[in-house]
Amino acid sequence: MSATAMVPAPTRPPITIAGFKDVYQVPRVEQALAELQELGANANEALKATYLKMIKAGGQRFTIKPSALPDIDALIADLPNFAEPLQDIRRQLALSLASDDALELEPMLLLGDPGIGKTHFARRLAKLLGTGYNFVSMSSLTAGWILSGASSQWKNAKPGKVFDALVYGDYANPVIVVDEIDKAGGDQQYDPLGSLYTLLEEDTAAEFVDEFVEVPIDASDVVWIATANDARAIPEPILNRMNVYTIEPPDAEGARRIAAGIYRELRAEHGWGRLFPEELAEEPLAKLAKLKPREMRRVMLAAFGNAKLAGRHEVLAEDITEERIARRPRIGF
Repeated sequence: MSATAMVPAPTRPPITIAGFKDVYQVPRVEQALAELQELGANANEALKATYLKMIKAGGQRFTIKPSALPDIDALIADLPNFAEPLQDIRRQLALSLASDDALELEPMLLLGDPGIGKTHFARRLAKLLGTGYNFVSMSSLTAGWILSGASSQWKNAKPGKVFDALVYGDYANPVIVVDEIDKAGGDQQYDPLGSLYTLLEEDTAAEFVDEFVEVPIDASDVVWIATANDARAIPEPILNRMNVYTIEPPDAEGARRIAAGIYRELRAEHGWGRLFPEELAEEPLAKLAKLKPREMRRVMLAAFGNAKLAGRHEVLAEDITEERIARRPRIGF
């Protein structure tokens, strides 16, 4: 590729460089399938189907990184309260770009109040890097099985989210967001965060074994982003494996910039977006900026629809309504 071709347009992210990596070895899957078939009628059909899918798909996945340093400043402008982790990401990317090594980012934990945009930040980062995005909620009571899968000996068992991201996805280095890690549930016999002790260390992550599939998977290039409201509920060994950032709510000007960025993002993501102005007008922007970042996206999407129903291709303040905001139900009578 010529040097000219690698220079991005001012408003576009750098071109990504794609390499390839085997996230699992097909011969090991074939061996596991052969052993399973020896069980005859006692073989787990779901596990057999999984092995067959793995063999058909092959173990090779894209491993990518930007060809030049992405526009971190533009993302800081859109998400000003995430400046600290973004500055660290800039440093790590600079080191990665100085060699032929794959993209490597330290696992990070984002601490902060609900609704301040932690998951939105993760989605924007995945888009900036040009890799896949996967979301895992740990607030469920069954979260103990979500990451590492459940043993095939259990009824209705299946692989975990890490397996899904790497085997059924396109990338060897996707972004995986572990949301509300401080609210992880599970029974007393199973540590719902236990698999993270392996996954957050590069050496051991390279031989990660999903409990359902029982074939090693290379998860060493995964970009990990965890979110939490309170670090006290997170085991110290997990905290020690991550860069921890406290994210403050945006100030008034920061909220306006986040709201403007969400408008531009939604507009760019949809074909109907080009019918609307490139920037949101002042009055609706001020109204949208009063909401929490988590709420802005839902309300803004509804506002586009309200404008369209009114026969307009411009969002007005009257289109910004709070009816799309989820409200916690009252307890009692």
